[in-house]
Amino acid sequence: MNLERNSVIRPARVPAPAPGPPSTPVRAPALRVRGAVRCFGALRALDGLDLTLAPGSLLAVLGPSGCGKTTLLRAIAGFERLDAGEITIFGRTVAGPGVHEPPHRRRAAVVPQEGALFPHLDVAGNVGYGLDRAARRRGRVEEVLALVGLAGFEGRMPHQLSGGQQQRVAIARALAPRPALVLLDEPFTALDAGLRASLRRDVREALRADGTSAILVTHDQDEALSMADEVAVQRDGRIVQAGPPEAVYTRPADPWVASFVGEAVLLTGWLRPDGTVDTPLGPVRMATSANGVASGSAHAAGQTHPNGSTPADGGATGSATAAGNTNGNGNTNGNASATASATGDATATGAASPAGAGPTAVTVLIRPEQIELLPAGSAHSPSHPVPPARVVARDYHGHDALVTVAVPVEGRGPAGAAAKGAPPVVAGQDDEPHVRVRARVPGPRLDVEIGAVVTPHLRGPVTVWPLRT
Repeated sequence: MNLERNSVIRPARVPAPAPGPPSTPVRAPALRVRGAVRCFGALRALDGLDLTLAPGSLLAVLGPSGCGKTTLLRAIAGFERLDAGEITIFGRTVAGPGVHEPPHRRRAAVVPQEGALFPHLDVAGNVGYGLDRAARRRGRVEEVLALVGLAGFEGRMPHQLSGGQQQRVAIARALAPRPALVLLDEPFTALDAGLRASLRRDVREALRADGTSAILVTHDQDEALSMADEVAVQRDGRIVQAGPPEAVYTRPADPWVASFVGEAVLLTGWLRPDGTVDTPLGPVRMATSANGVASGSAHAAGQTHPNGSTPADGGATGSATAAGNTNGNGNTNGNASATASATGDATATGAASPAGAGPTAVTVLIRPEQIELLPAGSAHSPSHPVPPARVVARDYHGHDALVTVAVPVEGRGPAGAAAKGAPPVVAGQDDEPHVRVRARVPGPRLDVEIGAVVTPHLRGPVTVWPLRT
């Protein structure tokens, strides 16, 4: 083929692809633990534990002593080798079958309870210990010290710092190398209450400002609820519930979680076919949820109502079905619950019995802030008057007080039946049976001193479970 001199062969024009929606990259979780098992002899410290942490968030692992929280943290950091299961950090497997990356390769920084500063190094030396010279020259030490509120402390020695300041230095040291994950092992335990609260706020702000993903291990419910984006409740080596703090507090998976996360009053009540729950504090009512789940009852075979009726098959129209709930973290809550409301606007979160069932014995969860103490003789519902109660204890906390009242129970609920964890029915003045419940009242109310007679009023919603005696 003859080509003219200096001619240029141009490729055929290819039509541009049609514009489409921009692709959004899917980020791997900052941490994912699947089926983790760690045994010490016959003790299973981790028993098939599952956990997920979203990037840039703070997750609090909350549980009683001995439930395996520290073992979990050590396994994530690489200090403990799993017997089974898998751990991934931002999609990279660091522990699993045939895999165990050493701690220094996981990019996970640990903040221990006592801080563990190097006593022979000043603050700058402690914070910059894991940094290379380039990072130090770029001012990373000064940057993280400012994040934790210690700007200008570079030349101080550890013995010249208070306990709270030492913990701030330990957190700054953990943040300095920009780790993939920060693991906080109850770092505020040794501090006094006021300092602990302020340091929690400052540490939370520092983690957010640096965009760091973190796990906080704690047995302090207030710490977990106030500080974390998500709370995972651990019991016997497993996560029994995980979710936002509000969901864990208001919709606990079972009565044990309800009692462990915050103050809880567990009473025995009766759930009627029309959705009304009879309690020692008066009736509350089930409501239809936004997703169309109708009011229903929780089934507990063999319980007999005080009026002599025995639960039978059948019941409220559209009763909800008891099933395990799976939260956004992939953790499954196997205990369903039902939510009732005194105002009729609550949401059913689970619970069930066959259609047409009669009154059913249930465990009722009430938080102290749901109980209002009215002057003696008040009746919120004239058709269902609540007998007067007597104040028997009062714990004053300044901004509020927790008041314990003895509520008569004769004719109100299943005599002799008691839920696990519920206050026992005991004899009060003149051998009158009553239960003791705790109410939260604001400020220094003089009318709720010990010995005062009040009328308790229950505000919904309340959560119920099938009664387990």
